[in-house]
Amino acid sequence: MESGSVTTPFGRRPMTFGMLASQAAARKIEPGQSIDKWKLYRALCEARPLLGVTDRALAILNALLSFYPKGEISEDNGLVVFPSNAQLSLRAHGMAEQTIRRHLASLIEAGLLIRKDSPNGKRYARKEQGGELREAFGFSLAPLLARSEEIERLAAEVVAERLHLQRLRERLTLCRRDVTKLIEMALEEGAAGDWDAIHLHFRHVVEQLPRSSSAAQVASALDELELLREEITNQLEMQIKTHNQSGNAQHFERHIQNSNPHFTSELEPSFEPKQGATAEDRSAGRAEPIAQIQKDEGRNEHVSGARAASAANGGLKSFPLGLVLQACPEIAAYGPQGSVGTWRDLMAAAVVVRSMLGVSPSAYEEACEIMGAENAATVMACVLERAGHINSAGGYLRDLTRRAERGEFAIGPMLMALARTNSPVRGKTG
Repeated sequence: MESGSVTTPFGRRPMTFGMLASQAAARKIEPGQSIDKWKLYRALCEARPLLGVTDRALAILNALLSFYPKGEISEDNGLVVFPSNAQLSLRAHGMAEQTIRRHLASLIEAGLLIRKDSPNGKRYARKEQGGELREAFGFSLAPLLARSEEIERLAAEVVAERLHLQRLRERLTLCRRDVTKLIEMALEEGAAGDWDAIHLHFRHVVEQLPRSSSAAQVASALDELELLREEITNQLEMQIKTHNQSGNAQHFERHIQNSNPHFTSELEPSFEPKQGATAEDRSAGRAEPIAQIQKDEGRNEHVSGARAASAANGGLKSFPLGLVLQACPEIAAYGPQGSVGTWRDLMAAAVVVRSMLGVSPSAYEEACEIMGAENAATVMACVLERAGHINSAGGYLRDLTRRAERGEFAIGPMLMALARTNSPVRGKTG
């Protein structure tokens, strides 16, 4: 400080140990030390959470720095600025003087400013005859210069912590996407496993994460989700390996059967003629079974084709009832006694909703035939959730039914999208 001694506040304002410590620290400025005032201010803005000052207080500090005549803060240029509260108010965009006093007090308490009060408490400066400042009373910026290295270090820590949190959030978002897509795939493909419970565990981990979460909270949630992703991946990969081994065994078995030179003769019925039969009898005896075989083959082809068409039209996978109710909670109100506890309840509720939305009985019956009764009820629950966005529920259902018949429609993505939309913490971190 310019005077090299302790300065006490004017009037009833008491002297504190904090003020004394700030003044002692301000006397430790290195000779020739200087720093760009706006570079230091940017560091202050970054380090604000660790310094314990508000953004409004920093706005007042910005106004004070604008009164400093030089771009570099140094002892050679003087360290005291002395604007009045009225001048500060103008440069602080019209902030009230009472508010200015409060924020100045917070800057002093944080050890960023020192009051250098005049005998009468006014802020002014005395100049030499040559125009040079001899002594000034106001606010000393000495603590800023003395703590400049500390402030820059704190700012670097805050920036590093922010980047660390940003990277954690990016990893969390990717992991959430992976787990969601893997569960959707498992449900759509009918993979073995309690996917309803896995999905509920996933939602529990996500919902426990606060909106404004710290790096430690994000890291904890990320660890749980990465472990869940690894478990899901291992479970699915084991099923793929088992499926491949089973497929190879079946292929090998078929290869052995097809390689048997007696395969055809063993499967065909014997038409050896009885002893003493004539040539005509032998010919007639072979013609009748061959005609019967051709007839049977034609009938089998027809049955096989019908079964293939049925599999193509009704091959949709069913989903756990718990997942359907989580994605489509509105359907529960239309169940027996106002709740849905079983698939039978859901199908009964779907009939009520079908009538309410104006879907014709024929359209719903066709959906049941093509998709299956459980899937048709699930689709009606989804249509109810999106009723506000659908002009014609009957036309929409018929379109989905036609797409399902062609193998172009899957319930899984629609159901999972509604599950995410109806999550209690929609829009949280990821």
